[in-house]
Order: sequence, then C-alpha cells, then structure tokens
Amino acid sequence: MSAGWFRRRFLPGGPLPAPLPPGPRASPVPYRRPRFLRGAGSGPGADAARPVRCPARGHTLPWNAGYAEVINAEKSEFNEDQAACGKLCIRRCEFGMEEEWLALGSQEFLTGHYWALFDGHGGPAAAILAANTLHSCLRRQLEAVVEGMVAPQPPLHLSGRCVCPSDPQFVEEKGIRAEDLVIGALESAFQECDEVIGRELEASGQAGGCTALVAVSLQGKLYVANAGDSRAILVRRNEIRPLSSEFTPETERQRIQQLAFVYPQLLGGEFTRLEFPRRLKGDDLGQKVLFRDHHMSGWGYKRVGKADLKYPLIHGQGRQARLLGTLAVSRGLGDHQLRVLDTNIPLKPFLLAVPQVTVLDMDQMGLQEEDVVVMATDGLWDVLSNEQVARLVRGFLLGHPEDPHRFSELAQMLVQSTQGKDSPSGEGQVSYDDVSVFVIPLLPQSQGDSGC
Repeated sequence: MSAGWFRRRFLPGGPLPAPLPPGPRASPVPYRRPRFLRGAGSGPGADAARPVRCPARGHTLPWNAGYAEVINAEKSEFNEDQAACGKLCIRRCEFGMEEEWLALGSQEFLTGHYWALFDGHGGPAAAILAANTLHSCLRRQLEAVVEGMVAPQPPLHLSGRCVCPSDPQFVEEKGIRAEDLVIGALESAFQECDEVIGRELEASGQAGGCTALVAVSLQGKLYVANAGDSRAILVRRNEIRPLSSEFTPETERQRIQQLAFVYPQLLGGEFTRLEFPRRLKGDDLGQKVLFRDHHMSGWGYKRVGKADLKYPLIHGQGRQARLLGTLAVSRGLGDHQLRVLDTNIPLKPFLLAVPQVTVLDMDQMGLQEEDVVVMATDGLWDVLSNEQVARLVRGFLLGHPEDPHRFSELAQMLVQSTQGKDSPSGEGQVSYDDVSVFVIPLLPQSQGDSGC
C-alpha cells in the first residue's frame, strides 16, 4: 500500500504514522516521539531536566484537543509512553474486493477521530509498534462492519434493514445496535495489533509490552477502550465519571485464578493459584489460614499443605501486586517473549489484549464548552485523584473561556501538577513515572482539519 493511499485516510493532527508493512522485519524498532510533537515546545516554567513537551503552538490536534508529556522516571534512557491521534476515515469495501474502495454516498462514508496512549514497559518497542499499528487495525475492522453501522435504525430497536440483513430476527431479539459493531471492531483491532506486535518483536529480536488506552469519536458517540492501567475520566461542571477501569493482577484475580484452575500446567509447578493474606512459610504447615480460590469473592479457611508454600500466582498488595512475581498489569499488548525470571513460564496466557469498552452518547448529553475527557497514563493518576484532576480542569477552563489554546495549556498544567511543590496544583506531589495526557473537548471545536 502506498504512503499516499494511507495519508488520504489519516490526516493531521498526526498525521497518524503509516502502518507496518506485512511480513517479518529484521531491524529493531527505531525510537521516536509521536509525529505531532515535531517542532514541540516546552511548557512555561518547565524544569530543564524534565521539560514538559507539547505540540508546537498552532499545530491543531483533532477537535482542538490538548496533549502534553514528560519523562520522569530515569528507569529508561527513553520515554516509554507513546501517543497517536488523527482523523479516521472509513469506507465500505465490496466483498472480495479488499483493495478497491467504493466512492459511496455520504451516508456510507464515515469520519471519526482517534486518540491513543500507550505506556510501554521493558523498553519502548511495543508502545512504538502499537502507536504505528493500532489505528490501521481499527480502520480495517470498522470497514468490515461499516454497512451495518450506516444502516437506518429506529431509535429503540432494529427492524427492517438492520445491522445484519441475513439475520434480522436474531439481531432484533438480541438488541444488537450499531455501537455493538464498533465495540466488536475495537476488541478485534486490539487483538490483531497484539498479534502484529508479537511477530514484529520476535523478528527483530526485541521484547516488551505496553498498555493501551484509546478514544474514538464516531457517529455522535465516544468509545473509550482500555487494556491496562492508564485511565480516562469525563469531567463536566457537576459530574466526574470514570470511563475506564484499571486492569491489574488484583482487579482481575478471579479471571487469572480461573485460567490457572483450567490449565494448571501454565504454572509450571512453581506457583500456587490460591490467594493468602501473606506469603506462607514452612512454619505455617498444618496451620489454619484464610484463602481465596477462583470461584470465591469471599474468604474461607484451609489447612496449609506443601503445595500452598509455592510462590503465589498473584503476590503483593496495591501497586506492589505482581502477576507471577513479574508484571504489574494484567491486560495490554505485547509481552509475548516475557518469561518468569529463571524459568520458561510465559506470562502471555494470563495477559489479555482485549480491552474494556465504555460508550458515551454525546448527542444525548447536552454538552457545554468546558466538558472534557482527560486521558492519561498511570504516572498522572499515581499522584492525582479523579477529584483533584477534575478540580484543576474546572478551575482552569472557567478561568480561560476565550483562549483558543486552552485545552493544550490545560494538558501542560496537568502534567506540571505531577512535578512537586512548585506545581500549579500546589499539592507538592511528584510522579516518578513518565506522564502523557490528552485533554479532549467533547463539544467539537473549530479547527483547520481538511476532509478525508
């Protein structure tokens, strides 16, 4: 596929990076920052050692969204966060004509917008691949179902021409809506991208993984898809609403234990799937202790046997919890080569690439100018709560109602609020992780984007 062909479908703010060509790649993934940061400046008052980066003034992102980032951790030579955004144009392809696009009427030509954050671990390679690939996977999946997405639908149920003409009764009985097709496309796109990352990293001899948080605006709805521990929240004048849930070994304990119950060989004889209040030792043999198994949300008692002394499948509490003593997240992309230290036990079977998807019906919300979605990697949420972020957002936007760059400046201010006692929030908190933030206004803003 030609670069020109792709650029016609993904336009600035980005542009979104070109998708990877098919087939193995022998060269390592080159490190680079998001393309929309070319010519980036630093936020006012930025620490010279940890400058806050943002798009160059005058470079407009989709919907006039704001973006800012900072590298904090010194855990890596590189910033392991990556980001992508752009206009998403979806056309319908006739069956059997995968490479020939139909110039359809406006009702069958969809335009959306895409924003994504990828928080890498074990190096930046997986996050870079995800930033270069996921939007292409999503476009392909959406084009496979676009006929159903543009079919005329009554407001409350489907009848007549529906999202699947061959099975109208099934569609109506199940209450399948156009948004269910978008959700399925997002889920399939994450899975497809994960497979691409696995092949690319194996071919280049690299390793690593990343979390993924994506927002897509399409047909009056905003879809937020999350696999990992980044977070998105809706902030309105009188409302704070979480739009994602963090996926950690603790929050997904029962799913992980269930997998170990069905496939005990995945534990390699080195781990116990049972959860105990603490790591058991030899002195605990024969003692009565609290425990939980995959079928339990509550707790029970059992007497400690030798098998219970094995290392726990999930160990630690809170942010210290680790899956197989190795990884702090339970969903994400990549990590196909990741093994438990000093063993050949892979973590991938326990790591899901499938996201949880939340849908906002923006057409039904009576939106105001200051209604925004804040998307950020976990470095922001480590030190600021939803309520603190909402307070900063409201105060800033109410104080800058006419500033055309207010969303960009708000993103910078949120990142600077993780920098310690001199931060605008005055909270005196410091994040020791990389931080990346999108601020997306829900009321579309005037901007210079051209058509698809």
